[in-house]
Amino acid sequence: MILDASSTDGSSLGAGAEPSSVARAVATAESVLAQRFGSAIPLAEPEDLAGSGPAVVVRARVASSAFALPRTLVIKHYPGAATSDSFAREAASYQLFTALPPEDRVCPELLAHDGDKRVLVIDDLGRAPTLEDKLRGSDSRAAETALLSWARSLGRMHASTASREADFHALLRRLSGRSRSDGEAGYLDGEELVPLAAVAELPALLHDSFGVRTPDVVLDAVERAADSARSLSYRAFSPVDLWPDNNLITGAGVRFLDFEHGRIRNALADVAHLRVPFASSPQPLALPSGLSEAMTAAWRAEVVELWPALADDNLLSAYTLGAQLVLVWLSTWRELPRIAGTSRPGPASRAAALVTWWRDLSTRADRAGDDAVAEHAATVAGAFDTRFGPELDLALYPAFR
Repeated sequence: MILDASSTDGSSLGAGAEPSSVARAVATAESVLAQRFGSAIPLAEPEDLAGSGPAVVVRARVASSAFALPRTLVIKHYPGAATSDSFAREAASYQLFTALPPEDRVCPELLAHDGDKRVLVIDDLGRAPTLEDKLRGSDSRAAETALLSWARSLGRMHASTASREADFHALLRRLSGRSRSDGEAGYLDGEELVPLAAVAELPALLHDSFGVRTPDVVLDAVERAADSARSLSYRAFSPVDLWPDNNLITGAGVRFLDFEHGRIRNALADVAHLRVPFASSPQPLALPSGLSEAMTAAWRAEVVELWPALADDNLLSAYTLGAQLVLVWLSTWRELPRIAGTSRPGPASRAAALVTWWRDLSTRADRAGDDAVAEHAATVAGAFDTRFGPELDLALYPAFR
């Protein structure tokens, strides 16, 4: 979600005119609010917030109300039946968090919703900067503070939802008629539910395109890590779309937005994004050395009481290395066909990201004593750099340049 208003749409549902998507969203929200509160609540001055997902996202002012409502609200309207799964996941997610005590709620409050109309009305957190704004700004200290706050908030999210898997699936079943998607046992990465069969496809892709052979011991390590990602351990709610523009930096801390792919999964799949920052986002860049470790420590401080085994540095490092391996593996499987014909990619390109991610994986595996993974990752990084480089390295986010 992009919360900076990009346009203003004051159109209304006047007779004889086809209503705009913004006008339809506002009218739908007004009807749902009236049903929820038992009285008409007119909305005014709608602003199109240009949501990046399937929903029409609108900020509107509460023109008048006898109820204690925020001055402005955010409306998310999912038009068309094709958006029903996205709506169901987002609505179930907001319901799950709204039921928590305010101190455990790391997202806006859900004020009203309607499954048939596929609309959500949530609290408006205002024009606070996003984590993306901080990373692309010029203040490195502010960016670092925001990242550590984001990691702590991610940990609080995991800690507060670790025991609520049954609740989430009950909410999802009520909204969509089913609890888990057919592929729920798969490994979700970004926007795609990647089948576990994809784990076996990358070796052929690497061999055919780069002449790189994947040793059986490395493939075994990936398969074990993927199985771990499906295990019943360390399960908690995940927004899945861990993108820096899906988080607001507010006075009360980081607040997460956009739960269109929200689900319960192994929390360490999210922690992998602390080592491979925002890998599934549209334009990921790099973070300075040492910051991933600080973010992991901030995350662990929030969950260690719930999961005391993670106080063991070696155990956490092993789990995180496995999650990192799977994330880099799947990111490569997804991205290679898209960049195959790229010539002279720059330091902010996906090719640069893959070189850097594999190189970093090699370094971390070497530190952990996993020689086979370290050697293979170094070989892959070298092959990519030979094809797309030389000396290709992912650029830092602007705040750290």
